[in-house]
Amino acid sequence: MLKFVIDCDADAAWRALHSPRAVAELYGPLVDLEPLVPSGLPTSLSAGDDVPVQLSALGLVPIGRQLIHAGERTVDGPDGPVRIFRDSGIPLTGPLASLDVWDHQMAVSPAPGDPARTLWRDRLVIGGGAAPALWPVLWATWQWRGARIRALAPTWAHDPEPPVQPEGPEITPAG
Repeated sequence: MLKFVIDCDADAAWRALHSPRAVAELYGPLVDLEPLVPSGLPTSLSAGDDVPVQLSALGLVPIGRQLIHAGERTVDGPDGPVRIFRDSGIPLTGPLASLDVWDHQMAVSPAPGDPARTLWRDRLVIGGGAAPALWPVLWATWQWRGARIRALAPTWAHDPEPPVQPEGPEITPAG
């Protein structure tokens, strides 16, 4: 499980969780995610969507196919609503397909005392005979993912803060 505060508001984080492209960026450049359907990846995932994807290492070596099954719910939290996005899909091929359980939940809510930032929680539950062998690789991947979330979060805002202009004389057009 990962738990940390990121530099964007909870609405921007929630939009990013629904964006297959934003989620794919979290694993880049180590793992690439490509759609397995001719229509491509949807712009935004909705509850109930099933999206099959191909994963490849560095965009070159196929490492398996995965079904993303989107779900969501909202619960009350002490600092506002806690929105939970759940991928209860399953690895279809490759090493991860040996897992019997794949339950990935990501929760976003306003950060305590700072609604301009987001408390991000990310939990993956795996199970099956291969889980102990795969756990170290998935743990390392989750650390990478956490670093990418923190780095990319400021880019998720629709209305980024305008750059600070240096103080100086005001210039008005001649007219």
